[in-house]
Amino acid sequence: MTIRNLFDEKELQTTLDRIEKLTPSTTPQWGKMNVAQMLAHCSVAYEMVYTDKHPKPGFFGRIMMKLFVKNVVVGPKPYAKNNPTAPQFKIVDERDFKAEKKRLVDYLKKTQTLGASHFDGKENLSFGPLSTKEWNMMFSKHLDHHLTQFGV
Repeated sequence: MTIRNLFDEKELQTTLDRIEKLTPSTTPQWGKMNVAQMLAHCSVAYEMVYTDKHPKPGFFGRIMMKLFVKNVVVGPKPYAKNNPTAPQFKIVDERDFKAEKKRLVDYLKKTQTLGASHFDGKENLSFGPLSTKEWNMMFSKHLDHHLTQFGV
């Protein structure tokens, strides 16, 4: 697993180059999603930052997420293959590869442009305020996991 600093333009470019290697016919090495669904799945983390599409969990849900999920998501340990995912991250309908790829790339570029300082202490819907390091770990680790899943 390689954690890239997605706030750094050069390191982000390495991730964008990996995304560029994907094609509509790229197949996963594990899991159920096709490549367009995976791109949509990866965009959910950014939707939670930049849109109001996903509701904030209730008090009890946030406590449970902080206690049992936060360290898995923002910690350095790689994700296991075929781990369960939160309902809002499940993409089961068909998606347009080109549109989903553009959407994810646009979110990544927006995040890099806003910069690390924009995210330092920024509230995460599920985990509360996160440090810049935690935001980057969450974004980068998730992308690396799924790009590796699709062999790029």
